[in-house]
This record gives sequence, structure tokens and C-alpha cells, in this order.
Amino acid sequence: MPLSEYEQRVLEQMERQLTSDDPRLANTLASRGRRSVGRYVLASAVAVAGLLMLVAGAATRQAWIGVLGFVIMFGAVAFGFTHGSSKEPAAGNATPTQGKPASSPKRQAGFMTRLEQRWQHRRDQGGR
Repeated sequence: MPLSEYEQRVLEQMERQLTSDDPRLANTLASRGRRSVGRYVLASAVAVAGLLMLVAGAATRQAWIGVLGFVIMFGAVAFGFTHGSSKEPAAGNATPTQGKPASSPKRQAGFMTRLEQRWQHRRDQGGR
């Protein structure tokens, strides 16, 4: 079911508010899922190789091969699910907004209050 025009406007307004309140979080959420497929393929291949080493270590009763296989498997999975590179500038290249905290408690309370007021307004108007 597609969103109504009003719902689309409210969603866009909430996105703009999130971006202005916490740009770092908004950037993290926007970049989610844009990871390289090659990174997942490489991690999967190495994890399978580690699993094979683990099984081979158990089959030959060589504990050190099994432990090494487990460590390789764990490292491959960690590599696959962590961020590839930091997109944030170095400390020397910080922009003025990076020196400040993302949002103060007062500002967060204001944002939540506005959301509650909007919700109440929508309920009073019968869902619109």
C-alpha cells in the first residue's frame, strides 16, 4: 500500500529533522547496505576454508588445526560484518560541527515533544 501524500510529507520532514539533529546517525543509516559484494564473497570463501580446517582438525585429531580453522572462520566473519574503511575525516580535518556533541539532551527532549504533539494532532484530526 503506497503512502499518502500527507504521509510522504511527514516522513520527509522527519528525515530532515533527523539529519539536522544527528547528522552522524543519519549518515550511518543512509550508508547502510552499500557495502561491496566482493567483501562478502571474500569473507564467505575464507570462512568456508576455516570451516574445512576445523573439520579436518577434528577428523585427524589435530587440535591445533581445528583451533586455527576456528580463528580463521571467526576472523572472516568479523571482516565481513565490519565497516571496510572509515569515511570520517581525520582529526586534523574536522569540520566545526564535528567538535560539538551530536545533540544535547535539551534538543532531544524538544524533538520528542514535537513528535508527541504531532502524533496527538493527528489523532485529534482522525488519522490525518
